[in-house]
Amino acid sequence: MVAYCSHRPWPTRLGALVCCALFLAGCSGKKPDSVVTPLPPVAKQPLADKASSFQEPVRGVWLATVSRLDWPPINSINASSAASRNSQQQKALTDKLDQLKSLGVNTVFFQVKPDGTALWPSKILPWSDMLTGKIGMDPGYDPLQFMLDEAHKRGMKVHAWFNPYRVSVNLKPGTEAELNRTLSLRPASVFVLHRDWVRTSGDRYVLDPGIPEARDWITSIVAEVVARYPVDGVQFDDYFYTESPGAMLNDSETFREYGQHFASKADWRRNNTQQLIEQVSRAIKQLKPDVEFGVSPAGVWRNRSYDPAGSDTRGAAAYDESFADTRRWVQQGLLDYIAPQIYWPFSRSAARYDVLANWWANVVKPTHTRLYIGVALYKVGEPSKKEPDWMIDGGVAELRRQLDLNDANPHINGTILFRESYLHQPQTQKAVSYLRQRWADQATVTAQ
Repeated sequence: MVAYCSHRPWPTRLGALVCCALFLAGCSGKKPDSVVTPLPPVAKQPLADKASSFQEPVRGVWLATVSRLDWPPINSINASSAASRNSQQQKALTDKLDQLKSLGVNTVFFQVKPDGTALWPSKILPWSDMLTGKIGMDPGYDPLQFMLDEAHKRGMKVHAWFNPYRVSVNLKPGTEAELNRTLSLRPASVFVLHRDWVRTSGDRYVLDPGIPEARDWITSIVAEVVARYPVDGVQFDDYFYTESPGAMLNDSETFREYGQHFASKADWRRNNTQQLIEQVSRAIKQLKPDVEFGVSPAGVWRNRSYDPAGSDTRGAAAYDESFADTRRWVQQGLLDYIAPQIYWPFSRSAARYDVLANWWANVVKPTHTRLYIGVALYKVGEPSKKEPDWMIDGGVAELRRQLDLNDANPHINGTILFRESYLHQPQTQKAVSYLRQRWADQATVTAQ
């Protein structure tokens, strides 16, 4: 394993951080070299002593705040007063939690860092404009604490969901101007404090994952939340390296500075992602060992045509596209759980649901890492020429088949729906009724 860039021992680095804080895209034309990730010894996972005890299967949902996709309601931003705005936002959230509780959901994955802003009073990040319409404006309450209080009151767990590297969702001049205006704030945006860390990629501003200080900064943000809040878990989504053909990340200069000892830029990039996962995992376990750490990556680790250890699939792979060796993290015991996004039906030959779910089950089988499957609620009831299964019987047939597989495989420990707002769409209502019957019954049995 490559050593950390800093020569200081890890506890010192963590102490400094805490004190400071307190799919289916076609494969690219050129086929990459096959690099079979060697199977390392299975490390003892930090929560291994709990592995044998019963844990209720996760019945989860992602609740996105980026672009106000699920919450807060856009109308609240234009409220006549701060009190009215906050009342609307809090009622919207408790209404959602009440519905999730009635559905049998027991875990909410709540997006607390949608970009370079925060949904809690951070000493590192400015307030999110998702709450007030303006970056850095104090909304007058703590959304993360409110969510924790209300969810825990209802017997539901909350995992704080972070997008690690995203600074903004677009490159519009207005966005850049708003980020620049945070210079007078305490804290200001990373966009103005560390402009040399920021790149453009995938039509957005992002941090360069190859800069060690940027990784330390992200770790300090996670440490701040874990130290200050009774979160049940921390989750990173799949946005590590996020490029698109027309908007590649220009990290050539960073590679020249830090990548001298790597055979390729791809290997160097994967090592950068590896280092972030390692140090965040260690930080969480040193602060609060009971807080779970997980990642929700793209459903495909590698295709078998590129790597004999990969799945029998043909699609964009985390290893090659996002430079995230997700399988390795499971094998090394760095994660309490992994939640791959398997957003395709059984009939999608390029990435069959059962092929991927069973492949991941075999990956976690010899480890203490739990496996939750991300399911595409957003496709349910939607017409699709390539995936007509989502329309059959209102999507219930496909959903039932996926949940049946998850429940039947002893190495799959739960399901997470993407995402909360789709529970309210007309096209999903038949499937939601089915979910309520199935999951609410399971919740009742568990409670008895």
